[in-house]
This record gives sequence, structure tokens and C-alpha cells, in this order.
Amino acid sequence: MALIVQKYGGTSVGSVERIQAVAQRVYKTVKAGNSLVVVVSAMGKTTDGLVKLANEISPNPNRREMDMLLSTGEQVTIALLSMALQELGQPAISMTGAQVGIVTEAEHSRARILHIETTRLTRHINAGKVVVVAGFQGTSSAGEMEITTLGRGGSDTSAVAIAAALQANFCEIYTDVPGILTTDPRLVAEAQLMDDITCDEMLELASLGAKVLHPRAVEIARNYGVPLVVRSSWTDAPGTWVTSAKPQGRSLINLEIARPVDAVEFDTDQAKVALLRVPDKPGVAARLFGEISRQEVDVDLIIQSVHEGNSNDIAFTVTAPILKRAEAVAAAIAPALRSESNPKSDEAEVMVEHNIAKVSIAGAGMIGRPGVAAKMFATLAEAGVNIQMISTSEVKVSCVVNATECDRAVNALRSAFEIEAGEAKRDEGDEEAGGDEGVGRDKLILLSPSSPSSPSSPHHPPVRGVALDLNQARLAIRQLPDRPGMAAKLFGLLAQHNISVDMIIQSQRCRVIDGVPRRDIAFTVSRIDGESAKKMLTQVAAELGWGEVVLDSAIAKVSIVGAGMVGQPGVAAKMFGALAEHQINIQMIATSEIKISCVVAQEQGVKALQVIHAAFGLAGSEKFVVPA
Repeated sequence: MALIVQKYGGTSVGSVERIQAVAQRVYKTVKAGNSLVVVVSAMGKTTDGLVKLANEISPNPNRREMDMLLSTGEQVTIALLSMALQELGQPAISMTGAQVGIVTEAEHSRARILHIETTRLTRHINAGKVVVVAGFQGTSSAGEMEITTLGRGGSDTSAVAIAAALQANFCEIYTDVPGILTTDPRLVAEAQLMDDITCDEMLELASLGAKVLHPRAVEIARNYGVPLVVRSSWTDAPGTWVTSAKPQGRSLINLEIARPVDAVEFDTDQAKVALLRVPDKPGVAARLFGEISRQEVDVDLIIQSVHEGNSNDIAFTVTAPILKRAEAVAAAIAPALRSESNPKSDEAEVMVEHNIAKVSIAGAGMIGRPGVAAKMFATLAEAGVNIQMISTSEVKVSCVVNATECDRAVNALRSAFEIEAGEAKRDEGDEEAGGDEGVGRDKLILLSPSSPSSPSSPHHPPVRGVALDLNQARLAIRQLPDRPGMAAKLFGLLAQHNISVDMIIQSQRCRVIDGVPRRDIAFTVSRIDGESAKKMLTQVAAELGWGEVVLDSAIAKVSIVGAGMVGQPGVAAKMFGALAEHQINIQMIATSEIKISCVVAQEQGVKALQVIHAAFGLAGSEKFVVPA
């Protein structure tokens, strides 16, 4: 007999008929010999309706009262589903988050789970009852016992957290699609169903806007080794399994606010090649990385900075032994780019730097915590380490630094994030994937005792999914002083204002103004934070010696994700080539080990997603229609 946690979203319980259908599915699962906890969302658009009511009363409703209001939506569903089960002869009991014992931070509208008191849950399960739990909510640990809500995707988070606390055999997420698809079926009808996907891949896709699972739920599954499967509410299809290695023992206390960083990684076998002042037009990145792929040059990080005038910079890192080949490719392409842009100019300069190292922090706990990257940058600044390149993902932040400063950087980060010196292993290659081809080489990884990993199946294609995010804005700060502490100051300010940052690109072009070397830095934030971030940064720019703060809200970010990029030449080149073929200009590029992201114009976002999805052959023969 298995202990299973099932979660049903708002569409799945959107009417009395659908609630009765869920009850039949639950009843069937129990009759097969399983014990069940069922977590549900509010019916259909109930939450939207409650928000609308609140806004009719107040344009800025009190967050505590909003939690009191919104928590009622799930209470309707749990009572109705419990009644439906009882009508089938199945003992059931409905329970709110507070009754279950979901204890959270005292933070209204976006609380994180601290722990779950399972005594009452276990007693009802052992009595043969199905426990129907209100997702999305809990109660604060303070003496006042305040009702709190978990924010968007909170029911997913509730379900996986309960599964972790009960050590359930697995957690099923029932939704309106048949599982996890290679992209949004609303935009690409031929999106293909995946049988399985790693937690690391799913974290990236979920954070890029794939709404089928919330990143916080995937984070908990990854950290506690909860087997997770996404299935359709309307069929008995097997769905998609989200897999993770079984982690070492991890405390269930401070369940969502435990250590955000699991590992400090470094790689000293690196060199950097930068092409400065390349033309800002479609096809440049495709030509460069197409030739790099043909020459079988392994590339790790790739960044393209925000444009300046009609040009921008592209930089990438390679292993030191193949630097000469990479430099030769860049040098051969530069004259062609120069002649096309302006035959008499000195544009498209190639800059090579030896003796660099990549230092990274990694961990699923970084999701939605603006202060983690800022803490990394501040730690490096305090150690006197200057940052030359930055690359970010949901589970990793990487900085390129001078190789002579690598040991100092690693020791400082290890101390700041409480990673034990004795916990280390040598990896035979990148455990995920790298930039263009992915790199197979030795590197040292310093781990906390609970650091999990999610190996990808060797049978999977290098790219598993394509995602589009139309909800971002880009901020660029011109002429930031190029010295330790500038990134720490900038992203520390954003963290203080609870503004999460996604892509971060530091330009390779350096100007000396009044004796001070300066670079541009660009980053993306949620569009709703764009104006407030610009206003705040503009207010401090003059005081801190920064230049102009520029905001662009008309952007889209399209990304490919896949842990199988390792050892697969030409992945980035194929992505860039697909965009170039359709005259879609790339405004920014950023990579992590399992993700390549490009910023394009907002009006070209959907087209970019479609052409990239087709380029990697991800379309299936079946067309998926999402129920209304």
C-alpha cells in the first residue's frame, strides 16, 4: 500500500461536476489499496473574483485582510470534495492549512513554509480517511496564529511539502494538460509530452514561465527527493515524472527557508574570448558560434551585453588548452563583421584573456530570494575580488574572476554560505551542460551535506524544452565604475527593495572616464518591478558615480533548457541560427550549464519560441488542446 499526495488545481475542481469526477478518481485510488491526502485549489476563477471584490473596496487592500479573504476560496473546495467522497461511501475529512499544521513565516501573501505538524494528519490517515487539505495557506508560528497564504502556485507548494513531511511514496499534480510539454501548447499546438524530466531542468522551465509547476514546489521535491508526477485530470495517461536523486538526510524544520546554497564550485582551467563592437543585427551570433561549432571548440559561458549604438559585445569562455583555436575562429570572423558594418572602422575587436577562473554558487534554495546573488557579490567585494563576467540561472550564479584570486573567492564564499571545507568531490565533467557544447573537464565542487543532484538520462535529446517569458523588463546602467563592490552595491539595493533579478550581463567594453575604468551592466526584472527599480536606481546613481539608468519594457526572453547539452556540439549555434533565419535580432545572451537565454523584441517573442522549438525537432504528431 502506498501513501500518495494528490493535488488538483482550480480548473480540475472548477464545477460541481468536476469535483465529483475528482472524487471518483480519489475513490478509485483508495480502493486500489492506497492511503491518500488530497490538496486542492479554489474552484476555477474564485481567487480572481475575490481579488476583484477587494479592489472594489480598496485600491491597496491590507495584506493581512487579503489573506483572510483569499484563504476562503480553498475552504469551499475542501468541504465540497469531502462531501462528494462521503456520498461515495469513502470516509473523508476536510482541513484548512491551519488545522493540518502548516506553519509558515509571519509574512502575509508570500509566506514560506517552516514546518508541518503531521500528528493530526497521520491519525486521520491511519483511521482510513482521505484527508482533503486546503492548499495555498497556513498559519504563522507567532502567538497570534495569523492565517497566511503562500503566494502564486501555493497549492503546488503545499502538496509537495506535505508529501515531504509525510515521506509519501510520491506526489501527483493533476492539471489541465497531460503532463510536462516541450513548450506552451497554447503557442505551439504540436508541443510534445515528456515522459520524464530532471528537477534541475524543471526548475529552469518553471522559473521561465512554464505554469504547470511552481518553482517552489520543484525546489522542495529536489531538496527532499520527493518523486513527483504531473498528470491530466481528464485522462488516465501516465503523465511526466520529475526525477531527482535521493538526497542525504535533510531536516524538515525550516522546510522552505533552509540553506539557499548547497555547493560552491570553481574551475580554473578557463580563458575568455570577447568580440567587442560587433554589429547589432540578426545573424552575428549565429555566424560566430556556427563556425565555433564546426571547429569543435567547446564553449562554456556565453554572454552578449546590451547594445550601445549599433553594436554590442559577445564574450565566451573556453578551456585553456583550446584557447588558440577559439581565438583563431574569432579573429577570422572579426574582419568580415568589421567590413560589413563599416569598412574603415576598427570595430569588431577581439580581446583574449588568459588566467581566469569561474566561481559559482549553486542550490535550489536561491529561487525567489533576491539577496542571494547580492550576498555573493558582496562577499567577493569584501575579499577584494573583481568580477569580470556574470552568468545566472535559477539554481546557479557564476562569476568569472582572475585565476590568482580564485582560492580567495572560494574560501570567502564557502564561509559566507556555510559550506563545509571537507565536503568536496571531483566531478568528471560538468554535471549539467555548458553554453554552446557543454564542457567535459575536471572541476572541484564543495558541497553541503544535503546537496542533491539530478542526472539526465543519456537517451534524452540535448534540449528538453523551450520557454518564453513575456513578463520581463530590462534595466541598463551605463558607465558603472569597474571595481570590487559595484555589483554588490547595485544588487544589494535591489534585494533591499525585494526585487528579484533574472539575467545579469556585464559588458566587456571598458571606458576610462576621468581616470576611472567603467563598464555597462544590464539585467532583467519582472515587468511590474521595472518602473520602481528604475526610479530607485536613478535616485542613487549620481551619489554612487553611476551613469544613466535605461529601462526597456518591450522585451521577451526565449530560452532552451536541457541537461543533455554536455558534449553535444552546436546547440547554441542552432538556436542562434534559427533566430537569424527569421530575422529575429538577439539583444542579449546569457547561459548557464543547462540553459541558454536570448532577449529579443517583445513583438518577436512568440515567433522566436516557435522557430526554436521547430529547429530542435521537439514537435510531436499529436496536438494538445488546453481545456477552457
